[in-house]
Amino acid sequence: MMDNYFYKNRWIKKTLIGIPYFWLFVFILIPFIIILKISISESVLGTPPYKSLYQFLDHQVIQFNIHLENYQFLLSDVMYRYSLWQSIKIACISTFCCLLLAYPMAYYITRQEEYRQTRLLLLILVPFWTSFLLRVYAWIGILSPTGFLNGLLLKVGLISEPLVLLYTPGATIVGMVYCYLPFMILPLYASLNKFDPALLEAAADLGSKPSRAFWQITLPLSKPGIVGGCILVFIPSVGEFVIPELLGGNKTLMLGKVIWIEFFTNRDWPVASALAILMTLFLVVPVALLQRKQGT
Repeated sequence: MMDNYFYKNRWIKKTLIGIPYFWLFVFILIPFIIILKISISESVLGTPPYKSLYQFLDHQVIQFNIHLENYQFLLSDVMYRYSLWQSIKIACISTFCCLLLAYPMAYYITRQEEYRQTRLLLLILVPFWTSFLLRVYAWIGILSPTGFLNGLLLKVGLISEPLVLLYTPGATIVGMVYCYLPFMILPLYASLNKFDPALLEAAADLGSKPSRAFWQITLPLSKPGIVGGCILVFIPSVGEFVIPELLGGNKTLMLGKVIWIEFFTNRDWPVASALAILMTLFLVVPVALLQRKQGT
């Protein structure tokens, strides 16, 4: 009877472990393989707008049609290099701004009573209860020439004519910081909440100033939260499409928008798929190396 119990328990554990792997296989690995297959295909006019990777010349001979020119074209074209650079630049600035805003907020929350921490975290999560698209649209009303911010500045007398705030890279950064700020606060809170305040008391007893104790004790111990928050903000920011499209306009050309143009406007699925593969590799490889370095 004990053997049956352990046998049954072992299969339950294997099933519970296998469900996440099955999810990753179906919804991540298989779509990635499909996109990879399209990326090495030849673009044609038709439905679908690409050739098959292989064709039967007779009953026994198979001819493979693998085209790597799509990747060569992306690496040699100036527009794609510019969109990659602008995506990285805007994502880095947005991530840095999120870190500057989120760290003091997370630090303040961890220093409050437990019931107040719950309420403050709830306030941070409240925006997730509304539509992402509606929250981005709200910034159009704030940053437009006749919007709230220009109206307030004109009323106060700080400006004589409306500022050009909307459809700029700055508006894109503001929208990204607003939308992704909770993704930075939560990992920082989880890391700082494990921090033992007795370490700061010991540092003060030894004559350390609060600023020095922060830089030498608090900040290094919160490094896992900083790294986790930066990854959660930077990765989606690089491939963001909605925010640059609505707030950045034509002046902000990022990878997400370029992929959309290639897929739906130019109908060049192989080039769009190759760009998606390169963007994925560009994001996954550094993150994997960073996790491996932290694990050692």
